[in-house]
Amino acid sequence: MSQIKIRAALETALASIAPPIDTAYQGFGYTPVTGQPYQAVYLLPAEPNNWAMGDASRQESGIIQINLQYPTGQGQGSAPAGARAELIRALFHRGASFTKDGITVQIERTPEIGGGREDNGRWFLPVKVRWFCNL
Repeated sequence: MSQIKIRAALETALASIAPPIDTAYQGFGYTPVTGQPYQAVYLLPAEPNNWAMGDASRQESGIIQINLQYPTGQGQGSAPAGARAELIRALFHRGASFTKDGITVQIERTPEIGGGREDNGRWFLPVKVRWFCNL
């Protein structure tokens, strides 16, 4: 259940960014709309850290990766995707925390904005947010 709550806490926070854009979530079908930006969200959990033998406590950690996909050829270049990446970085700043059903997810580091590239008629810009949760 913890992975479900962690995902929900992070995805709810991401959905709060204004202005909203379409979002493709893992496990749900999504068809991009021509000429409209969207973001694809992936929860990438890491191996749990167990502090003590016989103790049920552990630390979950990982990355939530947001792949921004912005249409090209509208005379704006990579600026709209870069601006959205900065909004994501501001929300998920180092030390921020997000709670869902009693589970608090904390942001471990400043989010990484990767190198962008052309991808199938869109500007692709990945943003990686490293998180952890003590359970």
